[in-house]
Amino acid sequence: MEKNRIKSYRLVLAALFLALGMILPFFTAQIPEIGSMLLPMHIPVLVCGFVCGWKYGLIVGLLTPLLRSMTFSMPPLFPSATAMAFEMAAYGAICGLMYEKLPRGTKSVYVSLLTAMVGGRIVWGIVQIPILGFAGKGFGWQAFVAGAFLNAVPGIILQIVMIPLIVIALERANVMEIQGK
Repeated sequence: MEKNRIKSYRLVLAALFLALGMILPFFTAQIPEIGSMLLPMHIPVLVCGFVCGWKYGLIVGLLTPLLRSMTFSMPPLFPSATAMAFEMAAYGAICGLMYEKLPRGTKSVYVSLLTAMVGGRIVWGIVQIPILGFAGKGFGWQAFVAGAFLNAVPGIILQIVMIPLIVIALERANVMEIQGK
């Protein structure tokens, strides 16, 4: 019985994080240049990985950009949402897996987050190569660095500041107990 309750709890929270991923970009959509730099869809996916575990983080990360694209036409399904789906699935899976394996504490939150952020960006770059190649466009090292890091500096800073605060607050509120540690 307890396992079913935990699964239900995780499923409800994952749905909440998916909904947040769909809604948060509206707060920055009025200024597209800022919205794409703040990466509002990434935050709920990363937090989902921490709170619900790697499997839910992976699924929410995969679905969020695709559902948002199909529902609101932003980001465009091809190539943006397609590449983002792989990137964000990696974010949710990596941070959830790392957090599950590491001992609890602030250091583990940062290690999990930073590993997921780098890993997700690497996945995004790898996926961009065939996607843009299929579209007849090139994707080299400069495009990768610009797209994955330089253009995203405000969002990266926001994630490094906000996500550990959120996760630590949720730990203190015993919400993280569903993760199994």
